[in-house]
Amino acid sequence: MKLEEIKKIAVIGSGAMGSQIAEVLSRLGEYEVHMVDTSDELVGKGLQSIEEGLERFFVSKGKMTTAAKQAIMERIRGDTSLEKAVSDVNLVIEAVPEILTLKKEVFKKLDEGAPQAILASNTSTLNITEIASVMKRPERVIGMHFFNPVAVMKLVEVVRGAHTSEETVAVVLALARKLGKEPVVCRDTSYGFLANRAYEALRREAVEMVWERVASPEDIDKALKLGYNLPLGPLELGDMLGSWGRRAEMEEDGIRELGDERGRLHPLIRMMVRAGYLGGAGKKGLYDFWKEVLSKW
Repeated sequence: MKLEEIKKIAVIGSGAMGSQIAEVLSRLGEYEVHMVDTSDELVGKGLQSIEEGLERFFVSKGKMTTAAKQAIMERIRGDTSLEKAVSDVNLVIEAVPEILTLKKEVFKKLDEGAPQAILASNTSTLNITEIASVMKRPERVIGMHFFNPVAVMKLVEVVRGAHTSEETVAVVLALARKLGKEPVVCRDTSYGFLANRAYEALRREAVEMVWERVASPEDIDKALKLGYNLPLGPLELGDMLGSWGRRAEMEEDGIRELGDERGRLHPLIRMMVRAGYLGGAGKKGLYDFWKEVLSKW
C-alpha cells in the first residue's frame, strides 16, 4: 500500500486524543474519517469538542471561514459500530485507554473487520509486538504516537514491532509528514519509546531531589525551566497531567518491560498516591504534598 491509496481512515476512541487525531486527519489530510466509540454520548462529545476547537482556535481568529469549518466537520462521521466503521477504510488509528487487554481486544476485532488496512496504535508505552500477537497479519501493525495537543505538537513517534513491515513503516511516515508532523522511528523494545523514556529519567531525578530535600519542587522546576528552556518543569507538569496516579497504575508494565529498578515506583510517588495526592485537574499533587506533608518531616 502507498499513501495515495489511503482515502478513508478510522479512529477508534473519541476522547481527548482520538478526537484531536480525527480533527487533524480531516483538516490537514482532508480524509474521510470514521470516529468510533462505545456510545452515542461519547461520540457526540468528541464531535462537539472538535467543532468547539475549530471555532475557538481558527474561526474566531479569522484563520478559517465558517464554511471551511463545516467542510472539516462533514468529513468526520461518528459511529458506535466498530465493525461497520472499519469495513471500508485503508488505515485505522486506535486511541483507546492505555490498557493492554483492551487494546488487544480492539486489535483482534480489527484483524477480522479490516483485513487489508494498516492498523496503528496511539499508545505511548505499550509493546506493539504484544498488541499484534492477536493478529493473523502482524506485519501491518505499528505504533503512531501523537503528542498532546495534536494540532500543535510536531512530533509523531512511529514504533516498529517485531513483525512490522517496511511498507507499513513507509506509509505511516508519509502520512505523518502529510499532516505536517516530524516523525521519528524506534522499536518497541524501548518502554516509553523515545521522548517519554528520556523524559521519565528527568522526572525521576527531579522527584529524587525532592525526596532528598535538596530543594523545593518550585525551585527544582525553576532551575530546569531556566537552565534548559523547558516551558514547564517536570514536577508541575506531572501535577497538571495527573502523571503520578497513572504512573502507579503502570508500574507492573514498567517493571516487566524495563527489567530493572527503573520500572519501580519511587517511594515518594508511592507515598503520595497512597495519601490521595494523584495530581490532575482539581486534585492535589506533588507541590501540595511537599507543602502539607513532606516539608514538615
